[in-house]
Amino acid sequence: MEDAATPEPADSPSAGSPSSTPAAGGRSWKWTVVFGGVGLVVLFLDQLTKALALAHLTPGEPVNVIGSLLKFNLIRNSGAAFSLGAGYTPYISAVQIAVAVGVVYLSRKLGSAGWSVAFGLLFGGAVGNILDRIFREPSPFHGHVVDFLQTPHWAIFNVADMAVTSAAVLLVIQTLRGIKLDGTREQRK
Repeated sequence: MEDAATPEPADSPSAGSPSSTPAAGGRSWKWTVVFGGVGLVVLFLDQLTKALALAHLTPGEPVNVIGSLLKFNLIRNSGAAFSLGAGYTPYISAVQIAVAVGVVYLSRKLGSAGWSVAFGLLFGGAVGNILDRIFREPSPFHGHVVDFLQTPHWAIFNVADMAVTSAAVLLVIQTLRGIKLDGTREQRK
């Protein structure tokens, strides 16, 4: 009979092979590389698409991409999601910086593909919007985030926002599946 306190390894697709699971006190570089790679790709795509939007779109002049299902509609958002918190940009920046630092700190314990991808999406998305808040007009830590993707009955958003939302969904899925950050599976009673 197994000890209930002993964690059970998660399945291979979400946790990796036993050889990739870090030994006690060890660390698997494989999942750190996945985390970093996903984060850098998200950050690159976010900044590239924002630069293209700024170069080719005019505020107040939406462009239909797929009928009314998807439009490019350039805005500058001083708040958080749905433009909530306008005027609190320095505080939103501080929260996003804390999230990014926390994700990097916790990434040392990654032992699962699902958690690694989710953390990469969260980190890349948070940093993408942090860069806007720090370096864009009107001033440092008061900068407005560039949003340009619009779907019906939804707020205008960007690639960083999509990444953060996808990360949240993945984090919920991993938690519901009982897969811990280190790649082990919770014992269900």
